[in-house]
Amino acid sequence: MRKLARDFYDRDTVEVAHELLGKALVRVSGDSARIGRIVEVEAYLGPHDRAAHSSKGLTARTRVMYGPPGHAYVYLIYGMYHCMNVVTQAEGQASAVLLRALEPVSNLQGRTQGPGLLCRAMHIDRQLNGHDLSSDDFYIAEFATPARFSIVKRPRIGVGYAGLWARRLLRFYIRGNAFVSRR
Repeated sequence: MRKLARDFYDRDTVEVAHELLGKALVRVSGDSARIGRIVEVEAYLGPHDRAAHSSKGLTARTRVMYGPPGHAYVYLIYGMYHCMNVVTQAEGQASAVLLRALEPVSNLQGRTQGPGLLCRAMHIDRQLNGHDLSSDDFYIAEFATPARFSIVKRPRIGVGYAGLWARRLLRFYIRGNAFVSRR
């Protein structure tokens, strides 16, 4: 596997979201690694996107989103579930891609369909908030042989409060993959 370079993330968020599909999320711990293939994502397009956390402006919680691309934005929802986003675009743009589901590849226990279950299976929590995804212990990589697939576009999940932004087709998943959280 080849780790993604920083410039991969420093591009249009929707383009990054599409291209994250089929990539490997890798979490190294000691002599083993948890690996999952990214099969579902959602794009959040910065402060003007009413569904994005950055729509509330720069806060202690969203600071990572405003930072340089290629870092993990990890937060807690409902007081119990961690979610992980990948920061995209240039510093200050506050855009990110939420990882929604993984297809298990190696050393994953439990379900991986949905952002909270994905984080639980990968042992991702707020300690990884701001983590540089070009590190050696937590990163995204290309598989040696990329899979071919088609992409389904749907509205994002759980953002009904965002008005017109709730209906935008900014959720992407691999057609026919059994590990997608919802069809």
